[in-house]
Amino acid sequence: MLGRISAQCYSFDHSFYPYNSEKFAQCFFTDPVVASSLRRMEAGGTVPLDKPVVSVRVEVVPCSKVSMELFDPIYSCGILRPSGHVVKCFHDVYPDYDELRQMLQDEDSEHFCVIGREERGEFLFILFKHLCLGGELCQYEDTIEPYISTTKQIYKDLISVQKDAETKRIGVISTVLKVTAYDESGRCYPGTQEQEQTFAYLIVDPLKRHVTLFYHFYGVGDLTL
Repeated sequence: MLGRISAQCYSFDHSFYPYNSEKFAQCFFTDPVVASSLRRMEAGGTVPLDKPVVSVRVEVVPCSKVSMELFDPIYSCGILRPSGHVVKCFHDVYPDYDELRQMLQDEDSEHFCVIGREERGEFLFILFKHLCLGGELCQYEDTIEPYISTTKQIYKDLISVQKDAETKRIGVISTVLKVTAYDESGRCYPGTQEQEQTFAYLIVDPLKRHVTLFYHFYGVGDLTL
């Protein structure tokens, strides 16, 4: 994912309301300053958007986790050895396949249900999955720790939290939107082709009025963005 995953930060001057997420995303992609800063993937590299965005598909991604407890079941179900090494397993296509990637991708995996469907929908878990699956030339880690620590660091950098004045509990205040933009010819951002590891998310901080575009282009080789 080196050279292909990035974050761009912007500020906005209007109030943000989660129920108006689709309109917010539409305004984001049609803003001239934003549009001039966006690039999309094509064969051989990235290029600026050459046509204006006419529509945006928005999916609100649940984001409520403030700890890494979601991943606790992975440590005791057979996916990992006591040392933290990921257990290898047989696969017809990938000779270096392992139980972690099988749990992430295959609903028939005996370990698929160790993480519930609701938790799988959380942005924290989605981020972890993206990092585990990696890019096209990914050299997979032998232990889980690099995945966990990198997920935690990126999540903390992207997500804003606030302490409730009454309960004193820390809660997430960011809204996460998975976005796909279309021009008059069809899908244009983050890529013209749908691919699980080509993704774009808008992470909105409604108090600071900041929005971060977090994205990745799947493909061969490093890119200069």
